[in-house]
Amino acid sequence: MISENLKNLKSKLPNEVTLIAVSKTKPVSDLMQAYNAGHKVFGENKVQEMESKWQEMPKDIQWHMIGHLQRNKVKYIAPFVSLIHAVDSLRLLKEINKQAKRNERVIDCLLQIKIAEEDSKFGMDIADATALLNSEELQNFKNVKIVGLMGMATFTDDEKQISQEFQRLKKVFDQIKIENSELKILSMGMSGDYKIAIENGSNMVRIGSAIFGERNY
Repeated sequence: MISENLKNLKSKLPNEVTLIAVSKTKPVSDLMQAYNAGHKVFGENKVQEMESKWQEMPKDIQWHMIGHLQRNKVKYIAPFVSLIHAVDSLRLLKEINKQAKRNERVIDCLLQIKIAEEDSKFGMDIADATALLNSEELQNFKNVKIVGLMGMATFTDDEKQISQEFQRLKKVFDQIKIENSELKILSMGMSGDYKIAIENGSNMVRIGSAIFGERNY
C-alpha cells in the first residue's frame, strides 16, 4: 500500500521536485516500507520522535525537521539532521550554528516565511528575512547554510487564495536569490495543496497522508 502510494505520487511529480515523506506519528515499520521501496527522505516535526527513528533506521536516510523547532532541542538533532525547514529567527539560527559546530558539521536550513493570513502559522516577515540574509551576524555563522525558503499556505478550500500566497513566496524567493545565489530550495506544498505549490514554483513538497494514510493522533 505505502510503496504503491509512493510510486503513484512520484510518477506525477516533476523531476526537479524533491518529495519529503512526512512520517510524523507513523511507526518505523511504515517508514521501512517506504525505505524498502527506495525512498530515503523523511520529514518529522517532533525532535524526540525523529531522534528515536534515526537511531533505529538505516543511516543513509536524510532526516528533515519540518516542525517548529525550539532552541533547547537543537542539540538532539544536530548530529544527523539533513535540513531544518522552519528557521524563523536569528536566535534559532545562532543555536543551530553552535550545535553544528560542536558536531563538526554544517547544517542546511530554510527560512520560514509567513505567507498565510491565519495567526497559527510561524514564520518571519519578508523584511526580517531579507535583513537576516544580509546581516553581518549571518556571515559569522560558519556552521549553518541557508539554502532556501519555506512557507505554509492558509488552511482553506479557497484555491485562489492558496495560489496567491504561494505566488507571493515565489516572488520573494526570486528577488532574494538575485543576491544570494546559495538559495536553491523553495519548500511549499503539503498533501492538500502540493499541486498548486508546484504550479507556483515549489521544488520541494512535504507529503504525509497521501503516502502513509491518515494520521492517528
